[in-house]
Amino acid sequence: MARALLLACTAAAALAGCATLPAATPDSLDRIADDYVLLQLTIGEKEDGYIDAYYGPAEFKSRAVAEAAPASLPELEARAVALRVRAQGFSDDGQPGDSADERRARFLAAQLTAARTRLKMLRGERLSFADEAEGLFGVRPDLVDLATLDAVLTELDALMPGAGPLWQRVDAFQNRFNLPADRIRPVMDAAIAECRRRTLDRMPLPAGERFDLALVTDKPWSGYNYYQGGYHSKIEINTDLPIRLDRAVDLGCHEGYPGHHAFNALIERDLVNGRGWQEFTVYPLYSPQSLIAEGSANYGIELAFPGAEQLAFETRVLAPLAGIPADGLDDYARLRAAMQRLGAARYTISARYLAGEISADEAKSLLQRYQLLSPERAAQSLRFTDTYRSYIINYGLGRDMVRAAIEAGGADSATRWQRMERLLAEPTLPADLVAAAGTLPR
Repeated sequence: MARALLLACTAAAALAGCATLPAATPDSLDRIADDYVLLQLTIGEKEDGYIDAYYGPAEFKSRAVAEAAPASLPELEARAVALRVRAQGFSDDGQPGDSADERRARFLAAQLTAARTRLKMLRGERLSFADEAEGLFGVRPDLVDLATLDAVLTELDALMPGAGPLWQRVDAFQNRFNLPADRIRPVMDAAIAECRRRTLDRMPLPAGERFDLALVTDKPWSGYNYYQGGYHSKIEINTDLPIRLDRAVDLGCHEGYPGHHAFNALIERDLVNGRGWQEFTVYPLYSPQSLIAEGSANYGIELAFPGAEQLAFETRVLAPLAGIPADGLDDYARLRAAMQRLGAARYTISARYLAGEISADEAKSLLQRYQLLSPERAAQSLRFTDTYRSYIINYGLGRDMVRAAIEAGGADSATRWQRMERLLAEPTLPADLVAAAGTLPR
């Protein structure tokens, strides 16, 4: 441990003075966790939206506010470097282990790598899309050649015959399934209730867990979960654009069960309250934890509604509740499945746009062609990219990585749910998904 402290001082010295524990004081993961929480909250005072959730002791928040004003970005970066070296001292023995402490240490080190990357960005350092994603989220995405997706567009063109651009035909067909404004709340309530029922049948959650649901406007996202602690979430659904029938189940699972709400409740129960790991009371948005959170939330949709079960539930319950004819829902489901194959186009378009290679108008045009979005939805998609940049990889790539890990070896339904619960309730990193799956999905 003395070696780790010495290395921490050496690594940080070029950036700012070393401010680690005195050499005579035994270090511990709990001490590192306390310093980590304070550092992340202090960075959060420098960037609005950096902290997605915090429900730990109020004293840490107060200290972060006091420390933020005099602390420079290089000083915070130095603290991140020093903390990462200290954490690595508890796991870097040449043989990666799977004990609770080793996984905890690796998690802290990975989160601190992301913190340093974000601080570099705040200081004005320009990173490529792939470098940024790897530094923040622990995964380097492949950027597809958009022309390779033209064959998918040809297939979709055959599914949606008619005149006019393909995006226009797709959008017109999908608009048949827009929820009437006065039915959004009851349809969302019914969808979330079913997502919760299916999750609780397979995965016990803490007693008293709950959420509040609100419909909002003027947001760059379609839904958001603000975890409050105490097994309580605030879920907001953006109604800037019409909400389509399938989004009720998607959002119910993603933001609620077995998605973000279940994820955060299990972390609080098992890691914060069960083990006393205070680092999990703070969730920095730009970190590998987000790939796990978004990937598991998106995979949770197909876990809770495998095969044609979402279509059956929409036909039997949601469409009548919304007052929407169920005719055409089969084609609607086939269209959604086919369009998933275009998901990677968004990474390439965003990478080119953020690098200044294409203009906003050119990016919107490409989103219309390769994501089959209306001009309004393309504009909202680009607004999300303006706000969150490479964060977008966490949804599609994260889902694919979680799916590969959970379904490895042809796991049956019961095993998939067991693996999902462990993934949510343990300190999981993208590298753990790759190891579980055996290979990184493309």
